[in-house]
Parts: sequence; structure tokens; C-alpha cells
Amino acid sequence: MKRIGFLLLLSLLRLAGGAGTLAAQQEPKPAAAEVKPDEAKPAEEKKTEDTAAESPSPAAEQWISGNIDFGYRWRSGVGGNMQTYRSVANYGSGPKLFGADLLITDPKSRLFDTLSLFATTWGGDPNQTLRVAVQKRGVYRFQTDYRDIAYFNYLSAYANPNLSLGSMMSERTYDIRRRYLNSSLELRPGKRIIPYLEFSHDANDGTGITTFEAQSNQYPVNNRVWDGQNVYRGGVRFEMNRWHITLEQGGSTFKDDNRTYWSGLNNGNRTTPYFGQNLTLSNLNQAYGIRGSSIFEKVIATAAPTKWLNLYGQFLYAEPKNDITYSENAQGNFLLLSALSFYGSSYDTLTGAARQPHTSATFGFEMRPFSRLRIVDSVMTDHYHTASAGVLAEQLFFTAANVQSAITPAVDRLVYNYNQHEVNAFFDITSKITLRGGYRFVWGDAQVRSSTLNEPLTGPFESGELRRHVGIAGLNYRLSQKLNVNFQFEASDGIRTYFRTDLQDYRKANARARYQALASLLLTANFTVMNNRNPVPTVDYSFQSRTNTFGVEWAPQGSKYFSFYGDYTRSSLRSDIEYLAPQFLNWERSLYRENAHVGVGMLEMKLPQLPGAELSLGGSVFISSGSHPSRFYEPVGRVVLPLRKHVNWTAEWRFYGVSDIFYSYEAFRAHIFQTGLRFTL
Repeated sequence: MKRIGFLLLLSLLRLAGGAGTLAAQQEPKPAAAEVKPDEAKPAEEKKTEDTAAESPSPAAEQWISGNIDFGYRWRSGVGGNMQTYRSVANYGSGPKLFGADLLITDPKSRLFDTLSLFATTWGGDPNQTLRVAVQKRGVYRFQTDYRDIAYFNYLSAYANPNLSLGSMMSERTYDIRRRYLNSSLELRPGKRIIPYLEFSHDANDGTGITTFEAQSNQYPVNNRVWDGQNVYRGGVRFEMNRWHITLEQGGSTFKDDNRTYWSGLNNGNRTTPYFGQNLTLSNLNQAYGIRGSSIFEKVIATAAPTKWLNLYGQFLYAEPKNDITYSENAQGNFLLLSALSFYGSSYDTLTGAARQPHTSATFGFEMRPFSRLRIVDSVMTDHYHTASAGVLAEQLFFTAANVQSAITPAVDRLVYNYNQHEVNAFFDITSKITLRGGYRFVWGDAQVRSSTLNEPLTGPFESGELRRHVGIAGLNYRLSQKLNVNFQFEASDGIRTYFRTDLQDYRKANARARYQALASLLLTANFTVMNNRNPVPTVDYSFQSRTNTFGVEWAPQGSKYFSFYGDYTRSSLRSDIEYLAPQFLNWERSLYRENAHVGVGMLEMKLPQLPGAELSLGGSVFISSGSHPSRFYEPVGRVVLPLRKHVNWTAEWRFYGVSDIFYSYEAFRAHIFQTGLRFTL
């Protein structure tokens, strides 16, 4: 913010200096003296003035350009559920930097040629961004991107097993802040050999609510989370006429700390006694810490040995490793199911480690055997396995004299192999029609530790396979420069899948049309349909999704007076599957349906009476019916009025309205007003 304020001050000084120069030019000239000036000056001074008059110095170049928007935002009192408002919008009141887009140029190219700065919504908003890029041609190019995201999620009806009893507390809530930083430096950009360095940082911290799992009950408790990852990489790119190679070496470090805690009586989600006693939690301190690191190598290569053949490939190898510590201290009244005995407190500690060698590779080519045919082929493979070991030390205190201790070693393993081969052929029947035909084969296998329910049947490990054959077809029809129609289709009769809701027997189609009806009028349409089914008797899963979108962009006379853009979407979704309810291990049906209407539009008008003035009206609306009917409205009004040549006044009103038929207590409404100044440099 200090840097932005400094640039803003410079721009204001430049405007003030420009005004002073104009005033100086308008000052009246002094009256001529009796003696001619040329006769009263030496010859050398006259020669200097004559030379200056013949070759006037050029006007100074503008070294900074762009715009800055800043002002103030007011949020009216939120009507309804404040938690839902924060989960959807989360805008607050106060001074704001709405945006900045600046370009600084050094005509003499001393330290840099150009320096650009781009920033949006600074001042406590939920999504703040900053980008700085500086370069000197042929010497270096540096860029850094920063994002600050405030994520809040608290919906009373979500993850709330006691909702029917009147509880308004969701047991999965988040109030966290995530920050991203990515910086890169290239040396000798545009040359044959380009060394580079990159650094990225991703950190997250905040609070929330989660559940403490105990046998036969779950307790909502406070949660504190923090994690962070740093990635370092460096390499060199070789850019030649017919081939390119990138050699990269990198590493990463990772930290994840999580703490759950509670103090006071907590009855959990069970509302009835168990074997005549209530299960309760009175005190909890639970924490885990993970420390990880990884070293990786990557090679990327492309080549064009002939005019009709392009080759490309990528290879990546990494070996992450993690070390884990865990501790838990809980008091209350708990049940040990294996012994049907109640105990009052427990103390657990665990240490463990995991290693995961990971290999990934991609290879492909694009071949044009003759002008009308293009063949694209690619093969991808991804393999990793995780080997882990840990030791759990557990103490259960039934009474002061009855303490049960156990030390349990554990060894676990995860093996995952994924492969995909896809080939596509594009054939130009005519200059206006292109056909596409393709085939994709996906295969793999995995091995994981068996679940508690499956272990008696499968042993300590269970395996899965993935097999899928996919047919691909497409058509691109260019009737003229005004009309373009594109159609894509996929179909698969899957053989095996890992998960019950994976793609199995599916059909997917997409059609897009773009029609330039007039120079000022563009019409678009997009249709998508997706059907997926897993007919295995123990699964019997079906999924259907359809989306139809129509759009228009209208800018008569090059937006001289007004322009309009908008689109309308009609969508439907249906999911149907049975699942095993964990409470009583009985089968229940999950049926979800949604039919939705979505509209987005904006009318932008210019006011002829006030040159440079603009008025914008529009917004968005969402209306759905089905399993969870809801409505969302966001009308917007915006005005821009010029105050002087480089200064505009801006103002905006925005309304948020959310209503829910089944969960009316989650509805809210709010008015957001903001106003400010836009400086154009």
C-alpha cells in the first residue's frame, strides 16, 4: 500500500506540475525595452540563443500511465442471516483501493524498460490481488503475483445432524485466510539459453468447527488450522529453431499444524443414552503436526524435425516424505465397544512417517501427412506408491486403579497407477467443414488398506482396477466468417472404475454456435448434456446433467451511445444412488434434483450531455427448484462522471438477496454502496 500511495502522490504532483506549466505559458510577456536585446548581448550568447531557437528540445515523454481507483464502501445493516452473508459476499465497510493498473517506462532503459503494477480490491476485501512485473529487454524479466483470500463458510443447514432438533450450528465451518505468492525471474529472455528461478509460497491459517470422533458419538469442537508450503525451482531453457528443452530441479517444504480443543459439557450428536448412560465430552486437547519435504526433477522437450511432424514430451520424478506427530488428551464419559465398558479419560500419542516416490511422464506428437489431415497422439502415465509406518501408544482410564495401555504398530501402503492413451484425427472435408474422430483408452490399478467392514472378506489390503474405452467424435462447420458451429461427442462403456460415482457408462455431448449477425451484434449458444450410469447391482448409480446457454453482445455504432451483453442459462441435474448409512449400517437412498435458471446482463450507456460520463445497469439472478430450491439476486447500478480531464467520480450500488424455501433462516439481504475517484495518468 505504501508503494501504491507513493505512485499516486507522484501522479498528483505530475498533474499539478502540468497545470503550473500551462499557467506559466499563459503569463503575459514583458514589454520590449528601448535597446534591442540582440544589440545588448555578446555574439556568443546570441549564437547560443539562435541555436536553441532553431532546435527546440522535444517534449518530455510520459513515464507513467494507467489509472487508480480508490474510495469508500458502505455496507447497510445485513437483514437476515449474517453468517450466510459472510459465506456468500463477505464485503465490509471502510476505505478501499478498488483497483490500480500502472505502467512505468524508463526511456533511457537504465535499470528497466517497463515496470507494471496491477492491484484489485485492497482494504480488507475477501479477495485481494497484486501483480508486479519488471523487465529489461534481453537482460531479465521478473514477475511476482500475490493473492490474499478470506474464506468464510458457515451454513447452519450443512453438516448439522441435529438440525431437526433446532440446532443452528454447522459442524463443518471455516474462517480462514489463505495467501499465495508466486515469483519468477528469467535471465536473458528472448535469447537461445534462458536460465530462470521461481519461488512460490502458499499459507493458510484460521479457525473453525470440526468433530471429535469417539466410539458411538461425535462431538463438535473448536478447531485451529495452519499450513504452509514453499516451492523452490530453477532451471534453464534452450530455445532453438527446431527444438526446445527445459531442465528443471526443485524442492518443496510443507508444514501442517491442526489443533482441536474444548472445555465444558458437550453431549455430542447422540441424543439418547447408550447402555443406560449418556456419552459426553468435558475436556479435549488434540493436535497433530506434519512436516514434509520433497526434491523433484523435470524435463520438457519439444521438437519439429520436419514441417509435417511435431514432437513433445515431459518427465517428472519426485520423492516426497512426511513425518507426523499426534497427541490427544480427552476427558468425559466414553464407551469402549469391544469391551462394552465406560471409561473417563484417554491419552494417545502417535509418531509416523511416510514416503511417496512419484513418476509421471507424457509423450505425444502432431503429424500432418498431407494438408487436409492432422493426427494428434498422446500417452500419459502416472505412478506413485506411499509406504508409511507408525506407532500408537494409547491409555484408557476406566478408574484410578484400572488403566488399559496398548502400543500398536502399523504399516500401511497405497499403490496407484494411472495411464491414458488418446489419438485424434482432424480431417478437412472442405475449407468450411472439419471432422474429428478419436479414441481414448484409460487403464490403471490401485491397492489400499481394507476398510474395517471389508477386511474380513478381502484381508488387510483391497485392490481396484480402472478400464475405460472412450470414443470421440466432432464436427466444426464454418459456414462463413459470420457463423461457426462446433460439435463434440464422447461415449464410453466402462469396464471397471475405482469409485461408485466415477464415470462408467457415460455419454457426453457439447454443441457451440457463434453468429456475427451484424458488425455490432454477436449471438452465441452453448448446449451440454452428460449422462452417466453404473449398472452394477450393488451400485445402480445414475447421473444426468444438462445445460443450455444463450448469449448476446450488442454494441451499435461501436458503443458510441450504449452497449449490452447478457446470457441466459437453463440447467438441470439429477443424481440417484444408494449409500450405507454409518449410524446403523443400513442402506438409504440419496436422490438429488435441481432445475435452475441463471441470467446475467449489463447495459452500459454513455451520456451525450456529459462527455465521458457513463451509466451501467444490470446484474445477475439465480432461481432453482428441486431438492434444494433457492433464489439469489444481485442487481447492480454504476455511474462514472468526469470532474476534470484526468479525474472521474465513480459510484456503485449493489444488492445481495438470498432466499431458501426449505431453510428460510439462511436467507439474507444487504445493500452495498461505494464511491470514489478514478485518476487516469
